[in-house]
Amino acid sequence: MRTHRLHAIALAIGLGITVTGASTLHAKTANDIDENYTTAGIEKPARVLVDKWGVSHIYANTFYDAFYVQGFMAARDRLWQIDTWRKRGLGEMAKDFGPAYVEGDRMARAVLFRGDMYREWLAYGSDAKRVAEAFVAGVNAYIDQTEKDTSLLSEEFQMLGYKPSKWKAEDIVRIRHHGLTLNAKNEIDRAEVFCKVKNDPVRVDWLRRETVPNTDPTLADGLDPCDVPFTELKNAYDLATATPKFSKKTIKATTSKKSDIALLYNVIDFNSDTARGFGSNNWVIAGERTTTGRPILANDPHRSHGAPSLRYISHLNAPGLSVIGAGEPFLPGISIGHNGTIGFGLTRFYMDQEDVYGYELNPDNKSEYKYKGRWEPFEVITEEIEVKGESEPRKEDIVFSRHGPLLYKKDDSNQAWALRAAWLDFGMAPYFGSMDYMRAQNWDQFSAAMNRWGAPGENQVFADKSGDIAWMPGGLTVIRPNWDGLTPVPGDGRYEWAGYRNMDELPSEHNPARGYIVTANENNIPPDHPAYSKGIGYEWSNDSRAKRLKALISKNNSSSLDDSKAWQLDTTSLPAVRLVALLDNVPEPTDDETRQAVNLLKKWNGNETVESPEAALFEVWLSKHLRTALVRAALDPEAAKLVGQGDVERVIQVLEKPEGWLSTQARDTVLTESLKQAFSQTKEKLGPDPKNWQWGKLHRAVFTHPLSPILDKAGKERFNVGDWPLAGSAFTPLAASYNDNFQLQSGASYRMILDVGNWDASQVTNTPGQSGNVNSKHYKDLAPLWASGQYFPLLYSESAVQANTETTITLTPD
Repeated sequence: MRTHRLHAIALAIGLGITVTGASTLHAKTANDIDENYTTAGIEKPARVLVDKWGVSHIYANTFYDAFYVQGFMAARDRLWQIDTWRKRGLGEMAKDFGPAYVEGDRMARAVLFRGDMYREWLAYGSDAKRVAEAFVAGVNAYIDQTEKDTSLLSEEFQMLGYKPSKWKAEDIVRIRHHGLTLNAKNEIDRAEVFCKVKNDPVRVDWLRRETVPNTDPTLADGLDPCDVPFTELKNAYDLATATPKFSKKTIKATTSKKSDIALLYNVIDFNSDTARGFGSNNWVIAGERTTTGRPILANDPHRSHGAPSLRYISHLNAPGLSVIGAGEPFLPGISIGHNGTIGFGLTRFYMDQEDVYGYELNPDNKSEYKYKGRWEPFEVITEEIEVKGESEPRKEDIVFSRHGPLLYKKDDSNQAWALRAAWLDFGMAPYFGSMDYMRAQNWDQFSAAMNRWGAPGENQVFADKSGDIAWMPGGLTVIRPNWDGLTPVPGDGRYEWAGYRNMDELPSEHNPARGYIVTANENNIPPDHPAYSKGIGYEWSNDSRAKRLKALISKNNSSSLDDSKAWQLDTTSLPAVRLVALLDNVPEPTDDETRQAVNLLKKWNGNETVESPEAALFEVWLSKHLRTALVRAALDPEAAKLVGQGDVERVIQVLEKPEGWLSTQARDTVLTESLKQAFSQTKEKLGPDPKNWQWGKLHRAVFTHPLSPILDKAGKERFNVGDWPLAGSAFTPLAASYNDNFQLQSGASYRMILDVGNWDASQVTNTPGQSGNVNSKHYKDLAPLWASGQYFPLLYSESAVQANTETTITLTPD
């Protein structure tokens, strides 16, 4: 039951709400709107103060009620988003969206966790199950409210004609696909290179993808790379893991005949700049190097952008708990934030947790595969998939080998292929491990919690009120005794994992003498550390962001919060600096356009601001012309097609030292001719006079709703958010990768700067807003702040929260 506006203050007083100390009621104004709910499942009365930026500050009277209310508020703000996440993860899309999604549902169910739930819950800590149960009880309680009052139901449900589903606690940990899965598709791509390039495939792969440490991939004995069904395997992986899309064609489909996967799912090329831009920046600076004398901790995780936001900010207060920061709206707890004593922030640590296995099938019985000289049966699980418009569920078989779910088996083939993923093991639900570390009170407790972290691989930075700073990576690192993990391997028993490495085999730092720590998805295992040569992983993000940030932070001995803001928003591209430097040595161009282009860039410092004409030219050059030209000059046409644009770092290395790949003269030709083409294309896009060019006229920030393809013009204007000029690129600290039309694809989903110990001075931004309700003022209110590089306070003390409260929400037991 819900009531609005009437007698809100009197009701709150009558409920006798108290939390972790004496509290006073927020002084209401005529513009405030109160919401009061009576719900089943909550133990004691609780209240939520929603501040003017849409952040929910939860005050509960029991520990588990805090998570109940977090689930309730997540559903209130993001119900359609989290319901879609659940449907996709559990393989229930076809039930509400039709038969086009059946195969995706089958593959999603193939990568669900299917182990013993008792062991699974224990992997996260003694009360992980209780927390998850409280969270989903809160979600379900809000769904109950929508049954009583349909005006509470998100507009998307009404548009598509269905209702949200109830949750089970195990849904949170059984769904595993959302943790930035990696490597399997790269293994498949690499096999394709080795199949199709007969002359020096290692050199071709070197140009396609940087590996750190630099290594020559080696094919496993007994694997013919041409046997690998490249397209089918990648399609199956996408069907299992990619986020869903919607189109009129797929939703109106009446059959499940094969359709373009790109219409159904957001397929990502893991060799693209967008994929390489996934990750984050974080750093922590000791008090002796700050203006405040306190540590500063900064974090900006980078993910795909859209409306609503991936991140959701919450503040949980209860006896024994006061934690604030960002998580994902479908998970309990906080993964990036602070608890009043310690602060914490994460980036991806790209350990390799996946492998593709190929099997020889028994020619007399295709339900068996060869393992250690014997025929071993596949395990088959039959799932019932409900389909919209069909009276009976479909029965779909999911096949498993001893290594994991089968991705592909062709009927007339003697082979099958499966995925082995560490994230399908116990305790590997992505980000759920934050339930443990967010309650730590010192470095020993935090590092102990991180020793139980499973997936995905993460760099965690830490700071506390006593002045400690630290860093450690976490995640289960696979031991591969006899191969590098860079290509598929036979599943005949010769290429088996030998368990996982102990966490203490990985490097870490606690109060380093230099007084700061920076991570940005580069390979940050020191070359002299034993783990460097143990094959932890080879496919890391480009290190340009990390190098730039380390240079900025290291030269500032007295840094402020504003300095950390400036560093998160820094738009200097080190690839631009390096490539522009090469133009100093090219011969004087003979034609006017090339000369104009060279002279324009030679004067530039690589700063990709919104106003920069040089940045516009450079990004058109880098993304549309230069890399492709280099690849075509260095390789034969078939190999060039496989490489595509080429890895940015590898391309720059070839251009900086052309010996052995192409002559210096040929290098100069590649530079000038491709730059001339870029200059001509930029004129077409931005006009004939370079003085009027601006990078922000090309590079735009638009946050697109998943239903945009099925909306009319008016609907698009309501559900899609913004169109702002944007600085930076995939390789600047202000990470902002873009698609073929230069529209934003991924970047900082959340920015946070913590003044450790003076918590109310901490600042954040989310985008496009805290709410997923298109009719809420908080649906898009943060996007213009984000686009212009502004922040708002991450309020922590109750007095600061009350002074900025916009809405009070009261929950009482039914």
